[in-house]
Amino acid sequence: MIKKVKQALVDGEGCRVYGELDVQRVAGNFHISVHGLNIYVAQMIFGGATHVNVSHMIHDLSFGPKYPGLHNPLDGTVRILHETSGTFKYYIKIVPTEYRYISKEVLPTNQFSVSEYFSPMNEFDRTWPAVYFLYDLSPITVTIKEERRSFLHFITRLCAVLGGTFALTGMLDRWMFRLLEGLTKPSPRGAYR
Repeated sequence: MIKKVKQALVDGEGCRVYGELDVQRVAGNFHISVHGLNIYVAQMIFGGATHVNVSHMIHDLSFGPKYPGLHNPLDGTVRILHETSGTFKYYIKIVPTEYRYISKEVLPTNQFSVSEYFSPMNEFDRTWPAVYFLYDLSPITVTIKEERRSFLHFITRLCAVLGGTFALTGMLDRWMFRLLEGLTKPSPRGAYR
């Protein structure tokens, strides 16, 4: 088995992790590492903690269903390590969110922000590299509502645009008139010579 794993590493293979986790609504973490291996086996496969490559790509990470306009900050994240190893920590602040559709349907979900920290390994570290996702929930809930603007709102905005256009063209007309009048009118000093 160890030979097969070593050959997979030489061939550039890696792990593909996907799935869903049901967690309590309290602070916690999940991580991806080689901690579950027997230390002797991990030592045989990798030749030490400094040779474990925790390069990773996060295609999609969300805390609940997606709603229109949601952008999760870790989606598409790529971290590639060359010639080094270490531990990545993503500190995630989850904000409970209610998305209210025009149809009055409510979608309970979450959005989040993230801070990232990388700690490089040195040969004297006694820990193994990993990718940690440490999350905490905000006590405040955000509500997002879909709304249609009324026809009266449209008319008000249209009048504002037309009024601004009318005022601007009036000012430009006045300035052009004064400029042309100043250029074409004979100067009074030239008449007394």
